[in-house]
Amino acid sequence: MAGARSQVNKPHKTRFASKASRHSHKIDKVRSGKPAGSHRAAVKGARAARLQHSKIRDQKRAALLKEKRSSNGSSSAPRVIVLCGLSSSANVGPLAEDLLIFAAGGDEKLTSNTVASPAYKLRTTVLQAPYGDLTSCMELAKVADLLAFVVSANSLYNSDSGNPIDEFGSQCLSVLRAVGLPSTAVFIRDLPSDTKSKQELKKAAVSFLSPELPEDCRFYAAETKDDLHMFMRLFKEQHLSSPHWRNQRPYVMSEEACIKPGDSMGLCTLLVSGYLRAHNLSVNQLVHVSGAGDFQLGQIDILKDPCPVSERKNSDVMDSDDNQIQIIDTFVPDPLNQEPLLVENIPDPLAGEQTWPTEAEMEEAYESNKQRKVVKRKLPRGTSEYQAAWIVDDTDDEGDDSQNDNPDGAGMVIDEKDHSEHDSDSSDIDAVSHFTEKFDQETIGGSEMGDDENLTKEQIEEDIKRIKESNADDEEFPDEVETPLDVPARKRFAKYRGLKSFRTSSWDPKESLPPEYARIFAFDKFTRTQKHVLAKRAELDEESSKDCARIGSYVMLHVKNVPTDVASKLCHPSRRLPVVVSGLLEHESKISVLHFSIKKHDSYEAPIRSKEPLIFNVGFRQFTARPLFSSDNINCNKHKMERFLHHGRFSIASVYAPISFPPVPLIVLKNIDGQQPVIAAVGTLKSVDPDQIILKKIVLTGYPQRVSKLKAMVRYMFHHPEDVRWFKPVELWTKHGKRGRIKETVGTHGSMKCIFNSSVQQHDTVCMSLFKRAFPKWPAQFYHQI
Repeated sequence: MAGARSQVNKPHKTRFASKASRHSHKIDKVRSGKPAGSHRAAVKGARAARLQHSKIRDQKRAALLKEKRSSNGSSSAPRVIVLCGLSSSANVGPLAEDLLIFAAGGDEKLTSNTVASPAYKLRTTVLQAPYGDLTSCMELAKVADLLAFVVSANSLYNSDSGNPIDEFGSQCLSVLRAVGLPSTAVFIRDLPSDTKSKQELKKAAVSFLSPELPEDCRFYAAETKDDLHMFMRLFKEQHLSSPHWRNQRPYVMSEEACIKPGDSMGLCTLLVSGYLRAHNLSVNQLVHVSGAGDFQLGQIDILKDPCPVSERKNSDVMDSDDNQIQIIDTFVPDPLNQEPLLVENIPDPLAGEQTWPTEAEMEEAYESNKQRKVVKRKLPRGTSEYQAAWIVDDTDDEGDDSQNDNPDGAGMVIDEKDHSEHDSDSSDIDAVSHFTEKFDQETIGGSEMGDDENLTKEQIEEDIKRIKESNADDEEFPDEVETPLDVPARKRFAKYRGLKSFRTSSWDPKESLPPEYARIFAFDKFTRTQKHVLAKRAELDEESSKDCARIGSYVMLHVKNVPTDVASKLCHPSRRLPVVVSGLLEHESKISVLHFSIKKHDSYEAPIRSKEPLIFNVGFRQFTARPLFSSDNINCNKHKMERFLHHGRFSIASVYAPISFPPVPLIVLKNIDGQQPVIAAVGTLKSVDPDQIILKKIVLTGYPQRVSKLKAMVRYMFHHPEDVRWFKPVELWTKHGKRGRIKETVGTHGSMKCIFNSSVQQHDTVCMSLFKRAFPKWPAQFYHQI
């Protein structure tokens, strides 16, 4: 009776057995699919995974330590604090002066905005953003390590709204958020001396400003020396964050800028001295001067640091004993390795031309044509090659006669093919094909068209206008256009074509390109190119090259071939902004088609048309562009053009512009006569792709004159019978959701008989969608002069 039901005792647990081996009898080997020796492989895989995680952890720790040393060490560049007032009552000037004096150790004789503080072992640059100048605030925020907003406590109880942020401050905050905020802080001024009132006002300011600023934003009182001491102590230990787009490129913010006359007329060399930040800079690299354009470097001089932390306590920037520049090292570009300043592709006007053929080529062409004619001969079925050689009696003439017998020829075959496609795609139309003869008897006839033929041009235009006013809604159907009376539609809309499906129909991206496409550059795989370029930049940071200036060093950049008038404006004493020279990555000087995801700013209410000149701020760059707006279709390789940039939604802005590697923020400004440029839109760079297809859509409308269930006679879509025949293969649709096709023309004024897939009502509108490819417009001048 025992058999299979006999008791089986648990085997003895060995001393060195693992937990997995003790429970291995509970796992079905066949069902789990694991081989017998998989446990040892799993142990080895887990050990390898632990080693890999350990390596990644060590790399992150080393990168964090390197970043901390580069930002806090004695060889790091000074930290830049930009003070920005959020209201007219916030007085930024006295606070900037107090910060500089306190950081310098109490020295009241300041000659520069950069000071060294031996007490805090820190170098600091303090800049003021002018209130009311949105462009200057935006340019200073691009180079700020700490963006400090200044508010006045008086605005909490003196202003009508009790808000410390006025209209300009709110607009400034929205623009700076779009550019990308670095580490932020808030200085609260004009606090009372009473401790209780001081704390209450500070809490009120925090409650107002916290929703507008990042979560890690810190709030400081800025009244006494103790408040400034607390700020400097915390600022020294603070881990500063910066926008990702700025960390990708080296840049120099000028401490001094001057002009050196050049060899050629109208050009000079711009000398910019400052600390190198973010990455190493090669002398063979191209650079961009903000507001001027892209240039080559003629030389890089490594200078003695004018503001060392370890010198005497009351030292100041640019204050040396001999007032002479001490050059430590000099880098000169290598002509073989220097990147050329290539902006546009130089097209060859004769590249597509055909040369006159030689006599040998003409003989070869004659022989090939002769053989081709022999092959095209029509022979009786079953004729052999030997028999065909004896047939020489006017075969070509017989072929011509056969073609003359059928005047439609191959065109009829194409029409039949097109009709078969429509019939196969529209099963409902096939179901009603047997009603065609009856419909012909009901609607055809010259007497019914007599009234239209007797109308004058003015009467037809008035009739069309009356019908459009009663049926068309411009906001709901913005693509509707009128067919001209004096120009045939087949000529007016010759560049347009119909699409069976906007999403799935094919469109060749290399077809009928404009002449501007011969001047731009394109990538086979843009993402792969970006990875390659960023890898080369990382190699430049790791290796110690002979032509490379190290991060944190004080350098003098010799930017050559700068226009003299532009350089004089950059170096003018009245200019309040520093000159920013940023290094360009490979290919970033070349022109291509850039696509931006863009949204109209809430404060801008005027309409923005496509191809309208606008000022694009992309990273450190500022250039003029004429964008073409289109809808953002995720699941389609074609995008519908938009005539205006609409409120409340994102669109795609396509422009001819210098290449940039995303992510890069976009700020769009618009010039107004006699005023400062105003913010019009914000966005970010999406892709660089000249092959992206943007289609302009138009809708031709017609109106049913006579309706018989599934059939209707439509007028006013065309005005010539030839136009009806020309657009016959294009599918029709109505505003009530019906679909149909053109059967034939009626009369001499462009009326036509149409068949639909369901009943058509008299007040419905018949539409035809046509598309053509659209391109951006080339601007007259890329870089907006200062």
